[in-house]
Amino acid sequence: MAGTCFHCLEPIPSGFSGEVLYQNEPQSVCCIGCQAVAETILSQGMSDYYKFRTTSAGKVEELVPEQLSFIRSYDNEDVQQDFVTHQGELNEVLLSVEGISCAACAWLIEKQLLALSGVTRVDVNTSTHRAMIIWDAKQILLSDIIKSLMQIGYKAYPFQADDEAAQKQAVAKAYIRRLGVAGLMTMQVMMFAFAMYFGMFSGMEEDFEQYFRWISLVLASPVILYSALPFLTNAIKGLKAKQLNMDLPVSLAIFGAYAASCYATVMEVGEVYFESICMFTFLLLLGKYLEFRARLKASEFTANLQKLLPLTARKISPMGDEEVVAAKNLKLADKILIKPGETIPADGIVFEGSTSVDESMMTGEHLPVNKHVGQQVFAGTVNHDGVISVEINKIGQNTLLNQIIRLQHSALSKRPKLVEITDKVAQWFVACLLVFASLTAIGWYSISPEQAFWVTISVLVATCPCALSLAIPTALTCAVATLTKKGVLIKEAHVLETLTKLTRVAFDKTGTLTEGRFSINHTVLISDQYSEQEALALAASLERYSEHPIADAFNEHLTQHHQLTNVTVHPGIGISAQLGNDAIAIGKSTWFGGAKSQAQATLFINEHAIADFHLDDKVRDNAEAVINALQSNNLTCHLLTGDSSRAGEQLAERLGLNSQQSSCSPQDKQKAVESWSNQGEVVAMVGDGVNDSPVFNSAHLSIAMETGADISKNVADVVLLKSSLSAILDLHKVALQTRRIIKQNLAISLFYNASILPLAAFGLVPPWIAVIGMSTSSIIVIGNSLRLLKL
Repeated sequence: MAGTCFHCLEPIPSGFSGEVLYQNEPQSVCCIGCQAVAETILSQGMSDYYKFRTTSAGKVEELVPEQLSFIRSYDNEDVQQDFVTHQGELNEVLLSVEGISCAACAWLIEKQLLALSGVTRVDVNTSTHRAMIIWDAKQILLSDIIKSLMQIGYKAYPFQADDEAAQKQAVAKAYIRRLGVAGLMTMQVMMFAFAMYFGMFSGMEEDFEQYFRWISLVLASPVILYSALPFLTNAIKGLKAKQLNMDLPVSLAIFGAYAASCYATVMEVGEVYFESICMFTFLLLLGKYLEFRARLKASEFTANLQKLLPLTARKISPMGDEEVVAAKNLKLADKILIKPGETIPADGIVFEGSTSVDESMMTGEHLPVNKHVGQQVFAGTVNHDGVISVEINKIGQNTLLNQIIRLQHSALSKRPKLVEITDKVAQWFVACLLVFASLTAIGWYSISPEQAFWVTISVLVATCPCALSLAIPTALTCAVATLTKKGVLIKEAHVLETLTKLTRVAFDKTGTLTEGRFSINHTVLISDQYSEQEALALAASLERYSEHPIADAFNEHLTQHHQLTNVTVHPGIGISAQLGNDAIAIGKSTWFGGAKSQAQATLFINEHAIADFHLDDKVRDNAEAVINALQSNNLTCHLLTGDSSRAGEQLAERLGLNSQQSSCSPQDKQKAVESWSNQGEVVAMVGDGVNDSPVFNSAHLSIAMETGADISKNVADVVLLKSSLSAILDLHKVALQTRRIIKQNLAISLFYNASILPLAAFGLVPPWIAVIGMSTSSIIVIGNSLRLLKL
């Protein structure tokens, strides 16, 4: 590529003579910026980037002081609250990266950043042009990470939905421009072609016919050299990376036909088909544009979530005055007033008033949820009928809404094994297609040299496996979007595939099959040392250190303040502490070798049982229906509970569960699931996320109920944001439908390619029909996937 920049492949201006040394040979660059970036890449041992990239790098622009100052502002902790989340001592950010064009770019970015001290993980998504980065802020600043990306030619900034929308709008405009040029020129060329086909120029001198050929050449050139150029560029870069992509057969068809027609025009021999090439390019671009719009529809749900947040908020000053401020300027512990019909701007706790809130944007449940003092409300939800005052406890990336967006992005960025397999199949299909097209050309040349070229073009275009490459990704994208709208968050790529293979579902009891809202039915005093009121007060003092749902039942009995020390939570057993000279504890009745009791909790002082507490916990309204529905789908349902009373056994009988195990510690649950797995069962574990980490890690699929704003810390594969167990049925239904859609998509794409191949090879499919067939098959596959959005 003489005369083009080694780094960005743009023309080198006259008078500039910069060079870099690549594989012991000097390579010319177009500017100082590209020279600096190329030298950085080569000096750090990443020369393979230039070997495997499939599209050109972006033009490098030098950073001016204003830009550097703006980038440094990202290190400000107040600014970072809008886009940075924390994972222990590490920070996480989602960056939008300009200039990503292929897999080589992703490789280069990951290698560049992982070489930095303090950067622990980098995930680059080439389709969304985003990078998820986890780093230690004590070792490296975010601005240094961004500047490191700029050193190798990539502009990066924190992801914002509005910026992404602008980027997609720019892509849409580029499609429209290329479509406009192709459509306008195609109409002009077609006029001359039809006139010549129907003899309107008969009787004219041959010079005039040749004149119209030259006009057609001039009109067709912008279509081929501008509108169709991206196909050729991608095909060439794919070959450089030793990959056969879908643009290769299309490029061979378009530019091969254009070259042949140009030769016929210049040499004044044979036929020209400029009108066919132009129409072919126009129809191909139209199909690609429709694909882009369909994919945009499938992925727009995440961006729409971000736009739910209001621009302003009513802040309450310390003096009690009301002030309208920008919602993005709210800080932790700020107090805000929310009136009926207004959207809640940040996560917080209601400290005054009561109302009902529409949380359908998170849970998919359109019935209003009652909120009163002490309850959590979430950003993006809509206040219905009451006036409430809220104290903010989550802002920026820590809000539930932004956690949903981040988790969905994470799920979509991970590629299931099936997608990787189809991508490899598509590459092999292209290779076989090129061989078959070559054999077709040889065969037809011996029969009819005039038709050989156009039959070969038809074969190349008609059998391009575009639909095959779209069959699975579009279905998965639509499925994830649908489940998110239903309040089901998919956190891992394998979830939908694993769901279709399940044979057994295990449930925790408290907070899962039951509502987890306990009330004390009655108290049985075992020792007369304490009164019932004193025993309840001691129990309440201990339980306030617990996150288990049972603890809420004792809140109203916290009438006396006890100075507890050495408070220790024993997972699956109870809580112990020191009160003066006495060791007190609350937990299972058998904790200190005592007799098994039917009580849900027992109070101990110095390892002697003092009182038994019998609690009531309401079974979820739809639990029985969900269990019956799962069993009707040939799934066995089981109960694993830490409750030592007969409540587990009674619940299993009431719901018709296949088996139950009571008094289970977290390790007991883990062993039970591992035992089933060793027997060949595919097990899903459904729990409330409290003390369920061991069993979640052992299950093939883990589902957490109602984890609220702590979803990013949960180890579950799936998070259910609404309280109804019916979300599990939604999840299973969508998974089964997704499998059906994927099978249909694969069948459609393979049937199309198998049926069109012999027709094209026998010369029964002209090129313009071939491109319509290829585009139609892709659009049918995408349209079939979009049906998942309507579930």
